[in-house]
Order: sequence, then C-alpha cells, then structure tokens
Amino acid sequence: MEAYTLKLDPLTGEEYYEVHVRGEQVLAHPLLNKGSAFSEEERQTLGLAGLLRPAINNIALQQVRSLENYRDKRTDMGRYIYLQSLQDRNETLYFRLLVDNLREMLPIVYTPTVGEACLKMSHIMRRYRGVYLSPDNIRRIDQIFENVASPDLALIVVTDGERILGLGDLGSDGMGIPVGKVNLYVAAGGLHPTCCLPVMLDVGTNNQRLLEDPMYLGWRHPRLSGAEYDEFLERFVLGVRRSYPNALLQWEDFGKQHAFKLLERYRDRILSFNDDIQGTGSTALAALYTAMRIKGRKFSDERFVLVGMGQAGVGIGRHIKSALMQEGLSEADARRRIFAVDVPGLLTDDTPGLEEPQKAFAQPTGVAAQWHLETAGTVGLHDVVRNAEATVLIGVTGRAGLFDREVLAALGRNSERPVVMALSNPTSKSECTPQDVAKATAGRGLFATGSPFGSIEHDGRTIKTSQCNNLYVFPGMGLGVLVSKALKVTDRMFLAASGAIASMVTPAQRDQGLLLPEMEDVREVAAQVACAVAREARDAGLGRLLDDADIERVVRKAQWDPHYYPYRPGRADGRS
Repeated sequence: MEAYTLKLDPLTGEEYYEVHVRGEQVLAHPLLNKGSAFSEEERQTLGLAGLLRPAINNIALQQVRSLENYRDKRTDMGRYIYLQSLQDRNETLYFRLLVDNLREMLPIVYTPTVGEACLKMSHIMRRYRGVYLSPDNIRRIDQIFENVASPDLALIVVTDGERILGLGDLGSDGMGIPVGKVNLYVAAGGLHPTCCLPVMLDVGTNNQRLLEDPMYLGWRHPRLSGAEYDEFLERFVLGVRRSYPNALLQWEDFGKQHAFKLLERYRDRILSFNDDIQGTGSTALAALYTAMRIKGRKFSDERFVLVGMGQAGVGIGRHIKSALMQEGLSEADARRRIFAVDVPGLLTDDTPGLEEPQKAFAQPTGVAAQWHLETAGTVGLHDVVRNAEATVLIGVTGRAGLFDREVLAALGRNSERPVVMALSNPTSKSECTPQDVAKATAGRGLFATGSPFGSIEHDGRTIKTSQCNNLYVFPGMGLGVLVSKALKVTDRMFLAASGAIASMVTPAQRDQGLLLPEMEDVREVAAQVACAVAREARDAGLGRLLDDADIERVVRKAQWDPHYYPYRPGRADGRS
C-alpha cells in the first residue's frame, strides 16, 4: 500500500498529498512528517490530535530551530549525524535546510566529512537507506526491488565500496557515498527524493580491519573477483533493466580495474555513466574553459601535465583531449600536449605495465631523450614540468604536498598565468594549497582544488578558490538525461555540460580568480547543465524533440523545491 499519492485538485489547481495512513504512521514516515507544521485541520483528519504540541510552526521557523541545533554540535561528525537523524525524521525539512545552507553543509554531507563517516559507518549506523545486494541475495534482486517503496524510481547511484574517496576499500560501509550523492541530486539537481535510490553492491571486502571488526555490518568475506564478480554485476544490471528500464544508473567509487570495464561494457546496454571518470573530467574541463578565457589563450597554446592516471586522471585527460580536438588538432597532436605522470614517472609507450586507458596518454618513446634530468634514467614530475614547459598542472594523486615550491615556481616561469588544479580529497591529501600557489607564482596562478578551501589574501587583494567538485556536473547531467528521455549518455553531453558551467562564471568572478560559479548558485548550474544536456540529446537524435524554450520549461518544472504540500485524508487501503 502506498502511504500517499500526489494529486491535483481539478477545481482549484492545488497540488496536495492524499494520505492513506493515520496517526503515528504519518509521523514515522520521513516524507510525510511535518512535525510542528501540521495544520489544525490536518491534525484532526489524519489522527494526529494529541500527538503534537499545540504550537504550529512554518518550515522557515523549523529551519531556524534546526540550524541552531546543527551549529551547536561541536564536531563535524556530530553535525553529520545530526543531519542524518533529521533526514530520518523529516526529509522535506532536511532538504530545505540543505538547499538554503549548501555551502556551509556541503563539507558535512559530502567530502571531507562523509569520508570520516564511511570509516565509522558500522559504528554510527542509525537507519538503513537504499538497497544492499550481496552474493546471498542477488538471485532475489527482482523481489528486492519490489520491496522498494519508490514506484517512480528514475535514478540509481551504485557503488561496490572498493575505492571510497581516497580511503580505499571500505566494503559496505562505503554506502555513505551513494547516500550522499542522492542527497545532492535532490538538493542541487532538484530531483524528488522518491525518484532516487542508493545501492550498495556488497561483494565483500579485503580490508582486514573490517573483517575483524565485530561491529562490521557487511558481507564478511573477501571480495568477489574475476568471473564471480562479473556474473554478480551482470545480474545487477539485468535486474535494474527489468524493474526500472528507464532509470539512469550512476557508477560511483569502483576500483579502477573495474570502473573502466563497467563503463564500456554497459554504456550502450543501460542508461549509465561513471561520475569518477566522466563527471570529474567534465568539471575540470569547465574550470579550464574559464582559465583559458582569463588567459586569453586556446587549449592548443598550453602544455598540460596530469599527475595520477587513475579514473579521475584519465577522465580529465579525455576531456582535455576532446577540447584540443575541437580546436582542430588531430588526436596525435592533442596527445603530444598532454604529459601523463604516475608512479613510474612520465608515461611513455615503453613504460611497463601500462593499463589500457593509460596508453592513450603515453608520450612517444624517447620524448625525454634530450631533456635535462635531475636523475639520469628517471623522468620525474620536476623534470616534466621544466622540460615540457608545462603551463597547466593537474593532480589527482592523494599525495599531500606533492606540488612543492620548486614545481610551482617552475610552472610560474613557463606561463604568465599558470593553472594549478590540486584535486585530491579530502583536504588533508591536497597536492598543494591555494597559499602555496600564490606564494610560488607571485599571485599570478589560477587555481582550483578538490576539497573546500577559503579565500586567501595576497598583496592586498582577495583571491577566491574554486572547489572543483563534481556537484557542478552530475546533478544537472542526471536531470537533463532524464527529462530529455535520452537513450544513452554520451561524451558530447559532458562537453556540453562543461561549456554551460563555464558560461556562468561572470567577468567579476573571473577577476576574483574563480574558475567555476559560486557554490550558492549550484542549483541554477544544475538547471543550465540539464538544458545543455537535453539540447545535445535532441540534436544527436537521442532525446525528445523539444525546442529550447520547451526544454527550459520542462527542466524548471522537474526541479523539486522542498516545501510542505497540503494533506487530505485518503482511503486507508490506498485506493481513491
């Protein structure tokens, strides 16, 4: 039985919930509970009389109370737990609070605090959210999806917990990531909570700490691998296709040995994308579009050094290469402008052990033959920045302080406005800080970070820091794909998203050093990205044939604004 149904009054045009449960069942339902905001009529007709204190508050006053309680918490983990508890009680109020205070709360509901929460998830678990699939129940996936009380499900965020942020294998404790991403789809993208589902593919863990922890709540076995893992994933995808054939699937925080394979295997079989590869690449490209506008240069004028060639590094490299080719360069010429560095140093065609996605960014053998090297036979980061005359330096390594003063100063000598993007999460793992860049480049450097950093003062001026957060891309991507009813997610949709984001950075913001819009504007960013994605889907013959005005109207209509609907009693059996 459904607890409620969204209805439209044909006489007044009023949207309302027809509620099919009564009394404490209403208060126990997170999407129905209004707490002190129930009207007197609702209290009488829904069996709430005497269950609430007499005062009636609106949602604005409830926000004041909730924000006061939130700020009273002494630690970020305490704030995280408070917000999760609020969501468990009253989802509408939770999302209203999050939407109106996103800049303040983003570091709590997502990186970096969500990483700390995942490390402790089995110890702080309050209420289960989403679906947990394991080898013990995967064969009953259709029945499990029938248990999900979301008949209009449109979006699934799924992880197997193997590469949670920069923290590694956290098993099913990594569920905090899909839960956090779903919350951001709602708060930033405007999807309704009932449309979204976080999913954990609990295929075990190789984290010995978890396996030995009696409090660990996951499937207590070593990770599936090889054919067993592939069969598990296939059963999952087929189950999604049967139960939710029109849903969008977002792959999140998979190990790189699986992430690229899953993206390529399923991108044409099910509506899906990988946020760590494509979302990261698109966000970084948006920041680079703005940087090129500030510099007054083209991508083909630059030399890019990418450090850390995992999912994020490869995703960023692919987007840079696409931008270079859009300017008319051949793939070979584009490749020569991107210098990829990983553990062995500069990646070249003869570097042993290159993985297939990395090979596309390997420089020709012998490229460094005439270079002056600090250590003969080893081409390290310092060597690459100096000899390749790098002008853009991007790090996704998780190695704090990797971009030292010497590297940053060398970059500054190569360009009047060098670009530094230290994108590792959490903050403690950032390759450098904004202060490091400003000092080493006399304030000339343009920079973005993966974790939140505040503004800095340098030579009497304030320089703002952009957080290169995937939040700028994935909510709008999901919204645009869904409203356009796209048949697949394409690389060109991500390029369109990057362009839409960069176009929103105003001249005044660029003067302050911002490479991305202000975080407070992220809901409008999602709308603009969604429109750009829907237009690209239409033009590619993959989406609805709507003109630009209709696309914007549909996108705006689809964005849910957290507010309380009026309630009217319905039949207890759920039938009208």
